[in-house]
Amino acid sequence: MQFTGAELITRLIERQGVTTLAGVPGGMCLPLYDALARSRIRHVLARHEQAAGFIAQGMARTTGRTEVCFATSGPGVTNLLTAIADAKLDSVPMVAVTGQVPTAMIGTDAFQEVDTYGLTVPITKHNFLLRSAGELLEVIPEAFRIAASGRPGPVVVDVPKDVQQQAIDVRRLPAPGRPGAPPPPDAEAVARAAALIETAERPVLLVGAGVIGAGASSRLRALAEQGSIPVAATLHGLGALPQDHPLFLGMVGMHAARATNLVLEECDLLVALGMRFDDRATGRAADFCPKARIIHVDIDASELGKIKRPTVGIVADVADVVRRLAPLLRRRSRASWLARVAELRAAHGLECPGAGDPLRPYGLIAHVAALAARDCIVTSDVGQHQMYVAQAFPFSFPRQWLTSGGLGTMGFGLPAAIGAALARPGREVVCFSGDGSLLMNLSELATAAEEGVNVKLVLFNNGLHGLVHQQQALFLGRRFIADRFRARPDFAALARGFGVPAVDLGTASDPAAELARALARPGPCLINAPIADDELVLPMVPPGAANREMIGGRADALL
Repeated sequence: MQFTGAELITRLIERQGVTTLAGVPGGMCLPLYDALARSRIRHVLARHEQAAGFIAQGMARTTGRTEVCFATSGPGVTNLLTAIADAKLDSVPMVAVTGQVPTAMIGTDAFQEVDTYGLTVPITKHNFLLRSAGELLEVIPEAFRIAASGRPGPVVVDVPKDVQQQAIDVRRLPAPGRPGAPPPPDAEAVARAAALIETAERPVLLVGAGVIGAGASSRLRALAEQGSIPVAATLHGLGALPQDHPLFLGMVGMHAARATNLVLEECDLLVALGMRFDDRATGRAADFCPKARIIHVDIDASELGKIKRPTVGIVADVADVVRRLAPLLRRRSRASWLARVAELRAAHGLECPGAGDPLRPYGLIAHVAALAARDCIVTSDVGQHQMYVAQAFPFSFPRQWLTSGGLGTMGFGLPAAIGAALARPGREVVCFSGDGSLLMNLSELATAAEEGVNVKLVLFNNGLHGLVHQQQALFLGRRFIADRFRARPDFAALARGFGVPAVDLGTASDPAAELARALARPGPCLINAPIADDELVLPMVPPGAANREMIGGRADALL
């Protein structure tokens, strides 16, 4: 069989099970697009390469599969860098295939040439610069293997235009790339971890994205129930245990309920599963869980001891470790510890002012949660609205919640929601965004309209960069700068201009009824919700403080 390099790329991607990919064409990847037009893969035309990367992420985060995006050389690549870095920090399996100037022109400062290889080394698991079409037979399967093995992440395959056009004879196509088997856990370390759990009086399980990535949620639940162990989650661990489970404490860290942070303050053993002790979760790391010994389980050996030194560290797949722990542990009631946890939750639970008002943050989230399907997928951008949703939305299953955590990228929410809807076309997708975030990738409303995706965009519109304003108000002496938008776009009109239906709850005679109608309609819809500019997302751990030093809890108490 004879293939061009471009045809070989598309055929090998098809063999990996990819059915949909997002991208933006350009001169140095036109041969690739020509081949794509003759393949079975559905192409989604993003309006910006960053959004193409986030669409791929939305599909990958929803399914757990490695997904793909395309971009051209030069500005196409530099636009894509943020989405690649975001995937690296949040451990999302993604393969980015980028066009490059012809081989002979590399290093000459040719038109739209950048050093894609050099730019992406710090933000990928691996990257490749192709020199011949024959290398693709090894590189494409290897890219998918690397992206999905161990701790997942992005891989870049940079393909010069002449390599895309080069014709080669192929006798046999290679097998698709599959993730490598994770290392087995050290049996002695598992036994020591079990002994620590057995003797602990006040243990807590702290779960992160690794639990969801490993498919360990059901085993986590069984372990927690077997030992009567409370469970807290990082931002990306939400959904590993249903929000209404009696052992679930909610999110830990900067915007947690005060009770959750206080429970961790009192625990004598922290079992950290698939999490990396991020500063937004720990606060001042030296003061995090000061009374606790630590068991840390992670697939990535570099995470063990990086922030907190564990008493027992285990490099392995979380699901495998939890499976091996279960038969080593007795069923325990831990009645006194659960009673203390209940006492703390009663005294310091999350306050949700305005929970009945759809024009206040908690009320808007509560109304959406009540009206949306229980199996809906939720995405968010980054800011106050993200923290409100993390605090208050009743997440009930893994991969329900997609948000940019490590990089904290404004502009993530809408394209990620499009990706989720493409991956799960039968499911409702709700994207919570803020006006500042939406403006970062507003043009993806055109993509949503073109694809007819079932995405409801709920816009917290307060005319501010809300968290910037909040930190200036609380910690910088109310010296406000660059926090407020003097120009206030009519987002409903903008959405209609892109072909997306829209409603404005601020002008509705019955906002709750208008919201219900908007969520029930098929296809995309923007729901503009005017939010007062003095709303604060509280409690909050001040930057650099310990989690026990969090402030607030009543939204009107500090401004």
